[in-house]
Amino acid sequence: MKMSIRNLIAGIGGAICLAISGNLFAGTLNGAGATFPAPLYQQWISEYSKVSGGVKINYQAVGSGAGLAQIRAKTVDFGASDEPLKKEDLDKDGMIQFPLAMGAIVPVVNLPDIKPGELKFSGPVLVKIFMGKITSWADPEITRINEGLKLPDTKITMVHRADGSGTTWNFTNYLSKVSEEWSGKYGCAKEIAWFEGSVGGRGNSGVAAMVKKIKGSVGYVESAYAFESKMTYTQMLNKSGKFVKPCDESFQAAAENADWKNAPGFYMVLTDQAGEKSWPIMASTYILIYKNQPDKEKIGSLTKFFTWSYDSGTGIAKKLNYVPMPKNVSDLVKETWKNEIK
Repeated sequence: MKMSIRNLIAGIGGAICLAISGNLFAGTLNGAGATFPAPLYQQWISEYSKVSGGVKINYQAVGSGAGLAQIRAKTVDFGASDEPLKKEDLDKDGMIQFPLAMGAIVPVVNLPDIKPGELKFSGPVLVKIFMGKITSWADPEITRINEGLKLPDTKITMVHRADGSGTTWNFTNYLSKVSEEWSGKYGCAKEIAWFEGSVGGRGNSGVAAMVKKIKGSVGYVESAYAFESKMTYTQMLNKSGKFVKPCDESFQAAAENADWKNAPGFYMVLTDQAGEKSWPIMASTYILIYKNQPDKEKIGSLTKFFTWSYDSGTGIAKKLNYVPMPKNVSDLVKETWKNEIK
């Protein structure tokens, strides 16, 4: 039986504990960061705990911005972020990053008479909604691409992240690619000065809760939150001019274009990928750790869990609508651990 998002996350910022066996390290490993992969991490941890015991790992889903701040302050053993750092910034901090999984960001709406996957958005329409320029669901720019779909003359309430977020970074990265106006005014960032009258929610779960609460609202969340909460998600017009629904096929199609081998520091942005079947708003989620690791037992325990996630967690990832990292990429990551961690 699938667990709900509420049970998976157990509250934004809630600690996730895991016992790990087969290691000598007897302390606690602490991580913090992105809410985007939290459903996946929770399920991985739950399954891994059944075959291991001994070391505890606490993961706090506090957002990518807070996760990056905490790893830089060295108050946690690993950070988690959906905004990748450039290699020069990693080198400056003395850290490495590696992708643990890929996932999708989907627009979600609260329109009672509209079924999931019925409503269509193009990039330009999405930009105007999130800039506050399209304010009604009966706006001609929306109805033009939704011929035959009865839309109410209802005010649009835009819901966004209220915290520093890698989900926002990837979402605004996409908006910047499809709109010069957006790029010039807002750009791509973890936090945006949204227009007056918009509503904020903390974490992906907070945005999902606000959209479910407010009729006529629209927001953006990681796909697992949309599907597990049975929210009304939309289609998107992709770079190839095709409307696609958020699903395993469209997520995988977008992920296949990623050239990880030639990405310095594993820096990769997956938004607006080519391909007729590609979902246009994809993101990778990253782990950040320091190169200098004097406690070999501690880092050994941590990389053992990540290794299990790569090697044995692919089925879980797919069930939760994430895209697991291909074996050639996880092999590159493991090689990086050998060469970079000291």
